[in-house]
Amino acid sequence: MPPMRGYPTTIRQLSCLVALAVAPLCAVHAADVKSARVWAGPEYTRLVLDVSGPLEYKARQDGDQVVVELDRSALAGDFAAPKGQGLFKGLESSQQGGRLQLVAKVDASSHYKSFLLKPAAEYGYRLVVDVYPGSGVASTPTKALVPANAPAKDDDDGDDAAAVVAAPVTIKTPSPSGKNSIKSTQSGMASTRQAASLLNGERKVVVAVDAGHGGQDPGAHGPGGTLEKNVTLAVARELAAQINKQPGMKAVLTRDTDFFIPLKQRYEIARRNNADLFVSIHADAFINGDAKGSSVWVLSPRGKTSEAARWLADRENRADLIGGVSLDDKDDSLAAVLLDLQQGYAMQASEAVAGNVLKALGGLGPTHRGYVERANFVVLRSPDVPSILVETAFISNPDEERKLRDPSHQSRLAEAVMGGVRGYFESTPPPGTWFAAQAARRNGTMVASARNDDDDADAAVSSAANKAVAKAMAGQAKSGDGKVAVERADANVRDLHRVTAGESLRSIARQYGVTISALKSANRISTDSVHAGMVLAIPSG
Repeated sequence: MPPMRGYPTTIRQLSCLVALAVAPLCAVHAADVKSARVWAGPEYTRLVLDVSGPLEYKARQDGDQVVVELDRSALAGDFAAPKGQGLFKGLESSQQGGRLQLVAKVDASSHYKSFLLKPAAEYGYRLVVDVYPGSGVASTPTKALVPANAPAKDDDDGDDAAAVVAAPVTIKTPSPSGKNSIKSTQSGMASTRQAASLLNGERKVVVAVDAGHGGQDPGAHGPGGTLEKNVTLAVARELAAQINKQPGMKAVLTRDTDFFIPLKQRYEIARRNNADLFVSIHADAFINGDAKGSSVWVLSPRGKTSEAARWLADRENRADLIGGVSLDDKDDSLAAVLLDLQQGYAMQASEAVAGNVLKALGGLGPTHRGYVERANFVVLRSPDVPSILVETAFISNPDEERKLRDPSHQSRLAEAVMGGVRGYFESTPPPGTWFAAQAARRNGTMVASARNDDDDADAAVSSAANKAVAKAMAGQAKSGDGKVAVERADANVRDLHRVTAGESLRSIARQYGVTISALKSANRISTDSVHAGMVLAIPSG
């Protein structure tokens, strides 16, 4: 009998084949559902299912039920269904062989989105179901798989440490007209502001205050156990309270409880509320516990460019209003120009506010750096709402952590931010606002007093120019018969300039490429001196 030298080899080969055949089953063997939790916020309700590993699932909505089916899965022995909150009314489960079916009871008029999150920080795999009010988005059965070795995928290219890995799998169904059903997030912004301006209204400026992190995203941890999400919420609430006490201002909180909100939705909340400014509150952290000081951030040029590309490429974005103008019916070149102009305004205003806030924070102690910093943070990417991110301090520094826990220090932080924000609106009042009306009243008072004092003639002329320019900016004036007519007093004025400390007529003339004599003539100035706060008309030629 010949020796069976190949036998062991054959056994090994068969063993390998069996192992390979079984391996795929093990890879997708599913994951048990360990626990569930719910957060109910003002914008939507979130159901989070903690699972033991990657899984395959299908989801669909049937009236007041969102049905989630998981193959080769089961509930953990100690699983407990969460109580109803917000749009979520309860959770039921059934097991059929290796298939687990979960039925979430929801508001009948709601719609949902679902996605899988890979492990992050102390959290493992999570299946997330977000339930939104209304039926603007119809959901169809979906299927998703997150392999165990899949790389983490962010829904943005920003470098914000708070970015969450998410893969939405809900499909938007077309409307009967053939176009996607789109709900504009800013349809009232332009009309509201223009109406207030034209009617000499005194609307309140709206400041959206964003408490960073929240819910299952705790943010940074201090050495003493302080969580960033709790500090940011406390400071944001205090800032909102101070804003609401200020005449002519109104605060909108993106969250008022311990609730997680995706990054994009934070600035979208600001846009939906017609915000004039977005302020995101955070508390920095660094490996070195000696790092200290507050800082203020605005969007980087890279962030501006990438967001512009995203808006122009996405038809749903283009149908939205940017500063009151839809890009949907514009050709690519015109849309790009309009968007660039709006982004340029927002970034310029952001820089001005950030500088004010950083200076005010400097009154509480040294800032981390002496200048406004720039980054591609997701929350700063609103194309038409000036936005800043405030790092109140380094929570990783034991001394600063103790301060951040102190309610009195939280109040001082809010007061400093408030001072910087209020200073911006006082120096640059949006047309039609209470601040604009106050500025007009101050100018009127200056004119009245100046007419009785020859020594203040220059101030009177400057104030009168301010009033004429304000009318020109509003685009209207009363004609003799009482009807609205176009204001022509600014026919030779191409721009306005508010004088800041340290500027002179020579430097302003050089900045705009005009002569000093032309500048003096346009503003009827007889001397060579100007003072901070004056508004000068810049002649067109």
